[in-house]
Amino acid sequence: MRIGILTGGGDVPGLNPCIKAFVNRVAHDGHEVVGLRRGWAALLHHDLDDPSSTTEWFQPLTPATVRTIDRTGGTFLHTSRTNPSRVRASEVPPHLAGRADGDGPFDFTDHALRVVEALEIDTLVAIGGDDTLSYALRMHDEGVPVIAIPKTMDNDVHGTDYCIGFSTAVTRGVQFIHNLRTSTGSHERIAVIELFGRYSGETSLVTAYLAGVDRAVISEVPFEIDRLGRLLLEDKRENPSNYAMVTVSEGATIAGGNLVLSGEEDAYGHRKLGGIGELTAALLKEETGEEMIVQVVGYLMRSGAPDSLDLMVATNYAVMAADLALEGASGRLVALRSGTYTAVPLGATREGVKRVDVDELYDPESYRPKLRHVAGKPMFLY
Repeated sequence: MRIGILTGGGDVPGLNPCIKAFVNRVAHDGHEVVGLRRGWAALLHHDLDDPSSTTEWFQPLTPATVRTIDRTGGTFLHTSRTNPSRVRASEVPPHLAGRADGDGPFDFTDHALRVVEALEIDTLVAIGGDDTLSYALRMHDEGVPVIAIPKTMDNDVHGTDYCIGFSTAVTRGVQFIHNLRTSTGSHERIAVIELFGRYSGETSLVTAYLAGVDRAVISEVPFEIDRLGRLLLEDKRENPSNYAMVTVSEGATIAGGNLVLSGEEDAYGHRKLGGIGELTAALLKEETGEEMIVQVVGYLMRSGAPDSLDLMVATNYAVMAADLALEGASGRLVALRSGTYTAVPLGATREGVKRVDVDELYDPESYRPKLRHVAGKPMFLY
């Protein structure tokens, strides 16, 4: 067999160990692995009439090639947010320009299918979040054998309790918050820490819960500046070190307001998030008269090597995905369900969007994590 593997969307710790474990497992049984560089962009940008294009977009993977890649974070195959079924006019590759009549977006899935056939790829393995896996599902629907591995630090892919990258993101967030206490306490200020989390506030909520911050604003619950300001002043007065801390999901909104967005929509219909931390801090300063420290943790949450949990899950997901591919399976998502490794239909990713269960895990009046009970909850409460 010849199996293709790609990573798409945001990078997270654990991708390289996943790729390495997959290659080693497949090569052990005498099969071939080819890496698709920059995610789905490889299938869009490969020019079937230009032999040099193959070298640019595809990389043969052997145990020797991947021997040391697990020692670093990110993805050595690189990544993108390309969606071959939704290509803007400005992003149409030259070899497809003759087919781009109008303003777009354009669907070049037929070209992607021809590339898969020309490269004699028997199965595609896609590592990604909802967006990347939505196109994996499209390829499966088109008849391409596809196996999917869930990856996102937001941990919000339907069908699995765990996605590669989540544990390390939370670990990083907790560490940075604790480190920031020294400056916040020294200057007796209020710290506003913006954490990643577009539509699901789980990463922010769990980070805040474990770091013991005073208040936590999440994507699911719009917040009121005046109330948040009053609560933080109380927290600051009650703290012997005279400081307070609040975490804010990047997808959080002020009551009556909208997401803080910038730039154009990407190929999956998303604009860039970021800036709610600065906005919240400015409004809190007006409301309270207190000096603020603003820290956008952002990309630091998903940078660096994976922690041991992400290393374990990434490796085991890779072995499962390899076994499924070698068995001739298709349309499957490797997953953790109730603490057990399993595989579910890839269509499970269409079931909706995972959100924090506010009634069970959050107090929207006090803007704090609040677990009604732990018994019976999954490991990460979500």
